[in-house]
Amino acid sequence: MITTEMVKQLRETTGAGIMECKNTLSRLGGDFEKAKTELKEKSEMKIETKAGRITSEGIVDSYIHGNGRIGVLVEVNIETDFAAMNTEFKSLVKDLGMQIAASNPQYIRREEIPSMVIDTVREDFRNQAVLTGKPEKLIDKIIEGQLEKYYKQICLMEQTFIKDNEKTVQDIVNEKIMLIGENITVRRFVRYEMGEGLVKKDENFSQEVLKQIGNKVNCLLTE
Repeated sequence: MITTEMVKQLRETTGAGIMECKNTLSRLGGDFEKAKTELKEKSEMKIETKAGRITSEGIVDSYIHGNGRIGVLVEVNIETDFAAMNTEFKSLVKDLGMQIAASNPQYIRREEIPSMVIDTVREDFRNQAVLTGKPEKLIDKIIEGQLEKYYKQICLMEQTFIKDNEKTVQDIVNEKIMLIGENITVRRFVRYEMGEGLVKKDENFSQEVLKQIGNKVNCLLTE
């Protein structure tokens, strides 16, 4: 039996339309896993087709977190100005701002990481592997595995989505592409954290008090 909940779950999982989900489930005799696999494959093909489309419209949105402790500006592009006003698109942009504030990515995609950065990170991983006594024949494989984890930490599109740890940010963007029917690209972002980069005075309060007392005593003695 095909239930409304099955159709809803399939739609949320694949990004396909309600009727397409319902018809696919009916054709496959209610087999949810087969329907999910088929619709995901179709979705990926549709997304690849849309990927080449120019996204010259969109919005710049802001997100402020923690009483002004962290601020984010993010620009997300879409194909038409009409779609840029879509509530689903606006919701996506807001979620991306929250994601950037919470997870502090350094790049949008791994392709943007400078090769010299990758070389440095790779060398650090190699040194760690050697120091911990890992077998030489396994080191390259270990490094690649660590690099994949590194990408998932610093690349926005590969990060685990803060509202659903079963999906990546790219998964969420793909779902919106399917839902809205237009290509969507995250173009750029900037994240500010209050006090970031400042040299902060780190001095024990009791020592500061003693220093002030000492100064006063010295002044009295010299009078």
